[in-house]
Amino acid sequence: MNSYKAIRLRPTLTIGKLVIHISFILLCAVCVFPFLVIIGTSFQTENDIIKFGYSMIPKNFTLDAYKVILREPTVLLNSYLVTIGTTIVGSLVGMWVTTTYAYAISRKDYSYRTFLAFFIFFTMLFHGGMVPSYILMVKWLGLRNNILALILPYLISGWFVLLMKGFLQTIPDAIIESAKMDGAGELRIFTQIVLQITKPALATLGLFFALQYWNDWWLTLLYMDQNNLMKLQYLLIRVLKNMEYLNSAEAIQYGLVKPGMQVPSLTARMAMCILAAGPMLLVFPLFQKYFVQGLTVGSVKG
Repeated sequence: MNSYKAIRLRPTLTIGKLVIHISFILLCAVCVFPFLVIIGTSFQTENDIIKFGYSMIPKNFTLDAYKVILREPTVLLNSYLVTIGTTIVGSLVGMWVTTTYAYAISRKDYSYRTFLAFFIFFTMLFHGGMVPSYILMVKWLGLRNNILALILPYLISGWFVLLMKGFLQTIPDAIIESAKMDGAGELRIFTQIVLQITKPALATLGLFFALQYWNDWWLTLLYMDQNNLMKLQYLLIRVLKNMEYLNSAEAIQYGLVKPGMQVPSLTARMAMCILAAGPMLLVFPLFQKYFVQGLTVGSVKG
């Protein structure tokens, strides 16, 4: 018997591929460098920033900015819990609502698909505005100082629905028809077949929802008065405003800050960026393998 050995072909490195690799390496370096500067600056002193500017490597390492922000860790921890909770619940419910709506308008045999598609597209062109939204949330629904006020406004978006509709239109009709012939109902077809096929699209949609909920501070400003319901982004904005006030002449006049005393406002901004963006930077690699594939699904059919 003849024994055959598997031959592994090494990819040839051409000049064109080398240029592409070098270009992407430089592009990654350009993208990463500002973030490294932010990390390094958060550990600098105020005097070093004023004298030498922002630096990736601090000349005098200090944790003053983090000490000021973390002076009351319970408040920050509670804001993290509120932000994480609203992000998880809002993303999961939003994905379900968006996907079910998009699935309905992507089915050619659904009678009201044209009306529902126009209805969601109309909301992208005309918006009720802040005042009607506030009246709806506070006066009609009574959600002032309610955690639902941080979740409901972002549950569905016209752009997300149309994006998901493009994904779902790539599913062949023969798959759904064969499932019906086997006796499967609409709910079973949607949960066990459609959702399984569109995992890359769901991962992409979930990432968009997570970023939207995580970076939100506007809803807290509108609907929340209680400190235990503040989201992380709004808390960090308040900390920054307080530091700017402490650096003002008015704060010195009222004796809140001694003359010549420096409040780490510049370094605190960088520290707040790390605290706010750090968790999402850790989550993004988990979606990365689906993200590019999810963006390209649905590019053939519109």
